[in-house]
Amino acid sequence: MEHFINGRKLFSNYPSTCEEIILGAGCFWGVERLFWQLEGVWVTYVSYSGGRRDSPSYEQVCAGVTGHAETVNVIFDPKIITTAEILKSFWECHDPTQGMRQGNDIGEQYRSVIYCKNQAQYNSAIESKETFQKLLTKEGYGNITTEIEFADKSFPAEEYHQQYLGKNPNGYCNLKGTGCFL
Repeated sequence: MEHFINGRKLFSNYPSTCEEIILGAGCFWGVERLFWQLEGVWVTYVSYSGGRRDSPSYEQVCAGVTGHAETVNVIFDPKIITTAEILKSFWECHDPTQGMRQGNDIGEQYRSVIYCKNQAQYNSAIESKETFQKLLTKEGYGNITTEIEFADKSFPAEEYHQQYLGKNPNGYCNLKGTGCFL
């Protein structure tokens, strides 16, 4: 399967210099669009991560029986865009204080998550969380509820969800940040 926007293979043939991080910030359609537009991102695909069932379907995730979050696998070249820059876009694109929701999208699949692939990513995620929390607190927001863990398993979402907003430019997107910027 190829990326609808850039034509690259979704699940293979990544340059050896690339890294992967998995992010969840609400509905995965808008989150994926944000990241595929960043210079240095090789490819993106939407997935289900952080749950307890292998190979879940969209219907199972939405029913709340899997524990998965809607996520985006971001494969990027750290020589062009750093993990810190990826995380800056992540924190600024949503409200990480809302728990099991983003705006009107309610349920555990919409929770804020960062699933890291290595210790350096994990350290960067923790550091950026602490920095962003200071900004949020200053602006009257509550505590960040984002899960930050090492990636366990991630399951690609169905084909029709991949690059959804590229295929459906007027489709639903609830991506909205807090107005706080790193």
